[in-house]
Amino acid sequence: MNFGIVGAGSIARTHAAAIRGMEGCSLRSLCSSRGEAANAAGEFDGVAIHRDLDSFLADPELDIVTIATPSGAHFEPAVAALRAGKHVLCEKPLEITCERIDRMIAVARESGRTLAAILNRRFHPAMDAFHQAVGQGRLGRLTSASCYVKWFRDQAYYDSAAWRGTWALDGGGALMNQGIHAVDALLHLAGPVKSVTASTACLAHERIEVEDCVVATLEFENGARGVIEASTCAWSSQGHPARIQLCGTRGSVFLADEAFEVWDFADERPEDQTIRRTLMHGAAAGLGANDPKAIGCLQHRRNFEEVVRAIRDGREPTVSAAGSRKAVRLIEAVYQSARGGGVRVDL
Repeated sequence: MNFGIVGAGSIARTHAAAIRGMEGCSLRSLCSSRGEAANAAGEFDGVAIHRDLDSFLADPELDIVTIATPSGAHFEPAVAALRAGKHVLCEKPLEITCERIDRMIAVARESGRTLAAILNRRFHPAMDAFHQAVGQGRLGRLTSASCYVKWFRDQAYYDSAAWRGTWALDGGGALMNQGIHAVDALLHLAGPVKSVTASTACLAHERIEVEDCVVATLEFENGARGVIEASTCAWSSQGHPARIQLCGTRGSVFLADEAFEVWDFADERPEDQTIRRTLMHGAAAGLGANDPKAIGCLQHRRNFEEVVRAIRDGREPTVSAAGSRKAVRLIEAVYQSARGGGVRVDL
């Protein structure tokens, strides 16, 4: 499979590194309005660089396009690529509103091409073990399901690009941009949410339109209650890990980034000791908590590999467009509740 990337900056470079680590795939091209400047450090040496989307998509050897533009600028290149007969793998969020996502899904269906999301934090062994334990009913009746993303971004981060911190291109703040991986993981593990009440604020940053702090309380369809907290104003010398915490009548599991802080069940199994030995840690620095450039490409590569397998198998990928829409729908409901002064919003 031949890949091309739309966009530039650190995310495009992460995509490039992930693609180059895949067997049987190659990075063929890059489309960026910044042209050669996008290759200032040589990450795209040997790759065709296009300034124009039409010429980029006209390449008959191009199979898959990854989208690495700002969140609110995913729609146009994704739709153009699908209509040009290319499969599309798009950074989170797929787009910043469900209305745009639904239009993208319709185009993918009409074109017969795959539209998938990049939700790289699903692709590590601890998440696999967590999801399996939930599916096996090891937690009993789920009673509590929460996620916490207490990260830090300084003012320079928001000042570094005009689109950052805007509703039009960021789609939101700490929740839509930084917290969406945790929201996706929470829904992936705990199931759909029935209702939400929320409050947002901008407490520590200037010249941004969006929140840097949000708290929401959730009622899940299965009856469990939970909390979402997301922040970009929670300073730490090393950064706090993103946490997903589920509790039930027969077990509790607390995940911090890619390792467990708690793996505890009323009914022990032989594999539990192995999991505690290999997938647990104490306090640890958060992955990307203080510096988004610190996030590696391994989970992106695994995400890309799953999508390629799905395309070859003729099936929906596990990170399907419809599946990734769920997190955006919940985040829209959080913002709706906050704008209404903390009113309950039913999903």
